[in-house]
Amino acid sequence: QVQLVESGGGLVQPGGSLRLACAASGSIFSIRAMGWYRQPPGKQRELVAHIANGGSPNYADSVKGRFTLSRDNAKNMMYLQMNSLKAEDTAVYYCNALILRRSWDLSPTSYWGQGTQVTVSS
Repeated sequence: QVQLVESGGGLVQPGGSLRLACAASGSIFSIRAMGWYRQPPGKQRELVAHIANGGSPNYADSVKGRFTLSRDNAKNMMYLQMNSLKAEDTAVYYCNALILRRSWDLSPTSYWGQGTQVTVSS
């Protein structure tokens, strides 16, 4: 089995910062890509940032210059540093990973974490 667990959400004032973490564990041969998504209240889930193996992070226009995605491949961890937070960043943030569980798997499987709430409010 594979498990993704997010942490680091909470309540922060506008202009503040938070750092989210995603830990992947279980039967993992290789993580091909990881990303952060978010679902604001009453809206659809949307991509925040994404990184594939060997590539550079890609960001949604709404978070460019404010959010930074990083990975620690040795620990199967991913982080999202969120600065200059705005009210419109309020959402449940989800971690996603494309994972090969075995060396002979032909294609990766998509896994999701349970989500962590980020609320930006004064």
